[in-house]
Amino acid sequence: MAEFEQIYEANQGFIYKFLLNHCRDASLAEELTQETFFKAYMNFQSLRDREKAPAWLCQIARNTYFAWYQQQKRFRPLDENIELAHGDLEEMAIAKDLSDAAMGCLEALDQPYKEVLMLTVFGGVSLKEISRLFGKSESWARVTFYRAKQKILDNMEGNYEL
Repeated sequence: MAEFEQIYEANQGFIYKFLLNHCRDASLAEELTQETFFKAYMNFQSLRDREKAPAWLCQIARNTYFAWYQQQKRFRPLDENIELAHGDLEEMAIAKDLSDAAMGCLEALDQPYKEVLMLTVFGGVSLKEISRLFGKSESWARVTFYRAKQKILDNMEGNYEL
């Protein structure tokens, strides 16, 4: 599996940063990165186009993070020492609702909009690099990214008062 090792070496730092951007915890990002590459290794035969490995790995990393997050939501103990004012709770609830709605809108996007937006926003991948990954022009990547943002905004404005 020398080919997988090359993909690992080329993308390990990128996937770590991608996950760190999601979870904001270095040790958790490291653990999730290892789990991502384990899953990638187990499913390596399903990767048809080796040029799209970074996008494929981002999808696995994102799914790994959300699986971890869902598990943590179920088992998070209540901290009796935290006292929040009513206004803080209300703001947190609104922020969570908006965040959940935005993620729902992102999940509803068709490809390639979803992939381009995720690579740019969560992965920090440049539009130039995205154009290379997809074998398209840089202007295609720019337009696709803009349209993806616009679709999310339109969906959010249609369902929520922003």
